[in-house]
Amino acid sequence: MNNCNSNSSAKDFYLIGFPALQDFQIPLFLVFLLFYLLILIGNIIIIAVVVVDQTLHKPMYFFLTNLSVLDILFTTTTIPKMLAMFLVNAKTISFHVCFLQMYCFHGLTVTESLILVVMSYDRYEAICNPLHYPVKMTKKINIQLAACAWVTALLIPIPVIFQTSQLTFGETTTVYHCFCDHLAVVQAACSDFSASFQTFLGFSIAMTVSVVPLMLVTLSYVHIIISILKINSKVGRSKAFSTCTSHLIVVGTYYSSIAVAYISYRTDMPIDIHVMSNVVFAILTPLLNPLVYTLRNKEVKCAVKKIVFLKIFPPSKNCNLMGKY
Repeated sequence: MNNCNSNSSAKDFYLIGFPALQDFQIPLFLVFLLFYLLILIGNIIIIAVVVVDQTLHKPMYFFLTNLSVLDILFTTTTIPKMLAMFLVNAKTISFHVCFLQMYCFHGLTVTESLILVVMSYDRYEAICNPLHYPVKMTKKINIQLAACAWVTALLIPIPVIFQTSQLTFGETTTVYHCFCDHLAVVQAACSDFSASFQTFLGFSIAMTVSVVPLMLVTLSYVHIIISILKINSKVGRSKAFSTCTSHLIVVGTYYSSIAVAYISYRTDMPIDIHVMSNVVFAILTPLLNPLVYTLRNKEVKCAVKKIVFLKIFPPSKNCNLMGKY
């Protein structure tokens, strides 16, 4: 039972992590360290390739770079603290750092959903309005769209996070999670009407910022599919749809992990399942995004191969080798 009081400056939070896996801290550390390194390396490669290769200086890859930067920031918000928990049992986090982590996690979550909407809009313009695409998707417009997504998403969580910080907590409050997730922290607060209202409010906003972007993405792809079906050439249809497959896989992965997290919270499952579903959501999409775009997107795949061969082989020797790819 937490010793409740109203002096927020004196509070600490104690993160339990995975209650059923307390004897497996080192294996957990190694697994999450591997995931984190793969996320960093994969997304840094995407950013570097898009920046270096002139053929990728297109709106679609500008937004992909935003997505990679976002994924690095998103995982850095949570995984380093988790690694410290697993390795040296550093499970205590201060009140202010906890709420900063909460804000970053949820703000960047909303940012990802909005960036995916912007990417679907880019595909809509490219396929449904190809003649006007260069005029509509200029560099200035691209920057404005990305900036709007970032700023809007980072403003949305502020009221809820601030109100949650005003709840009553104990001197050291036990949080059954690996990081300061909003719902986990609210459930750890001293029970009162405000905590129940914050749970409802946070959940309602989470559903809104998930469902509305999903509807916009779906609407974009309805128009895209209609346009593709109007193309007479089978090769043309295949080529048009191939430009969307990577984005569709990423969207499917993102919303599938949200659905799993939602179901685990709404059903009577063990706390470890709740925590794991949220952790999977935090790691899965950033981990798969680079793989999807390097394996499924021909332009990115070719750019990666080209850069690798330029590094390994001198320019005078790699011309014939590049022809094989």
